[in-house]
Amino acid sequence: MEETISLKEIFEVLKKRIWMILAITVGAAAISAIITFFVLTPTYEASSEFIVNQSESEDANTPYDVNDIRTNVELISTYNVIIKSPAVLDQVSDNIGLDMSAEQLSNKIQVSSAEESQVVNVTVTDESPSMSVEIANNTVETFQETIPTLMNVDNVNILSPAMEKADPSPVSPQPALNIAIAIVVGLMVGVGLAFLLEYLDNTIKTEQDVEKTLGLPLMGVISTVSEEDLGPESMSGQNNRASKVRGESVGT
Repeated sequence: MEETISLKEIFEVLKKRIWMILAITVGAAAISAIITFFVLTPTYEASSEFIVNQSESEDANTPYDVNDIRTNVELISTYNVIIKSPAVLDQVSDNIGLDMSAEQLSNKIQVSSAEESQVVNVTVTDESPSMSVEIANNTVETFQETIPTLMNVDNVNILSPAMEKADPSPVSPQPALNIAIAIVVGLMVGVGLAFLLEYLDNTIKTEQDVEKTLGLPLMGVISTVSEEDLGPESMSGQNNRASKVRGESVGT
């Protein structure tokens, strides 16, 4: 026979384990905050853009046609690979004096372009805001100087170099986002653990548990009587009897 659980039972389980759920949630948020502020190293971004257009050797008065634009757009996919190749990044590393390989430098660089756009964005992520700006600009400049030799074309122009801000803000880590994720995960873990503990708890607590466990009808219940249930008159009678018993004991 399938067991069902009502909303009331769900709320009872949550109410019973509410402090455990809150403790796990607060603990997860605290751990996330500690890692975010004291363990993770902030990183900064800088972006430089260049545009792929017609060769400078062509007549400036010659109008663009659709085929030229399509050719330039198709070349961008090739350019995106060349930018992160050792042919370019080894020179960038030497120019700046970086002690890292082309592969390590490539991990800091992201190259993107909008669909059907001739503009390419080179974004560099680094722990130093000034270094991210220098790497981004040097990468685009080196690529512009190298591409005529590699592909025998001269159709790359720098559109906007990276600029260092007066008060740069790190792009990672994001404290608010990290803590919010930790709170959600903590709640999920807390609620899941609460229901798991309730499922593993096989002790008998209610009349329904007796009937479910033993499979026998319940004939009667012995209630617990508190002092409030007895009332002041009953308590007074008990005190008088106790005093009488103590008096008799003293007399003997």
